[in-house]
Amino acid sequence: MRVAFQMDPIDGVNIDADSTFRLAEEAQARGWDMFLYTPDKLAWNDGKVTAMASSLSVQRVKGDHARQGAPETVDLSTMDVVWLRQDPPFDMGYITTTHILDKLAASTLVVNDPFWVRNYPEKLLVLDFPGLTPPTCIARDLDTLRAFRAEHGDIILKPLYGNGGAGVFRLTPDDRNLVSLWELFTGINREPLIAQKFVPAVTKGDKRIILVDGDPIGAINRVPAEGETRSNLHVGGRAEKVGLTERDREICDTIGPLLNEKGQVFVGIDVIGDYLTEINVTSPTGIQELERFDGINVAGAIWDAIDARLERRG
Repeated sequence: MRVAFQMDPIDGVNIDADSTFRLAEEAQARGWDMFLYTPDKLAWNDGKVTAMASSLSVQRVKGDHARQGAPETVDLSTMDVVWLRQDPPFDMGYITTTHILDKLAASTLVVNDPFWVRNYPEKLLVLDFPGLTPPTCIARDLDTLRAFRAEHGDIILKPLYGNGGAGVFRLTPDDRNLVSLWELFTGINREPLIAQKFVPAVTKGDKRIILVDGDPIGAINRVPAEGETRSNLHVGGRAEKVGLTERDREICDTIGPLLNEKGQVFVGIDVIGDYLTEINVTSPTGIQELERFDGINVAGAIWDAIDARLERRG
């Protein structure tokens, strides 16, 4: 099998936590040929989808974890699988790559399906499941955000297309920074903000559940550091072993069929208490932590699901 990864530069990844590195490791163990390119090297060129890509091999050696060949122009239609794995922000550059990768649909399996990645960004797909989510408001208008805050008191405010906990603020009822934050965010971009009612259960953890082809295979709990609201691991959150509750399975049973149908093979959802807060389809993480806690080969399960999709494609 020939596999290409579209991702941010691999040199700086944390090999003990990065999910794309783990996927590459598993592909290599299966004897597949791997290629790597960054999103800026993707092109539509005279009827072909190409990339300036390098051959890739990986090893679990810090500082020498990725070895790449000389870059060359590669026709991505010759790949069996192309992985869409660059991190947000989900801006027009990101969206344009999904349009270009759409052109590979007849020849190559792109994971996750770029058409639905484009139409199901993580903080918007949850709007299809209002019974599972905390009270939510998406708006750029300050009066609308003020009214939401007045109704719910304690809220989380964050960029609609951000990632990794960047720009996430908790505004308690006596906090006076809503207007200042609105001015800051609206001065940076033209996008709406997302506000959600604060869920106190986050102090016990923000659960990342990994679904493969719509089926949950496990979860990790991310506990915020003392004095922090955000539970993201790279801002100091602590990963803990955790099981799935009945409510977790209810959430997965509700959203799983849609994810499977729309080609979202590897998805990470965020659950705080009884509430679904995000459905991460762009470049979800958590593979390595789950493998260490549960002793399972998550990357292998993902590749098995891809194998099955390729067989169905013929």
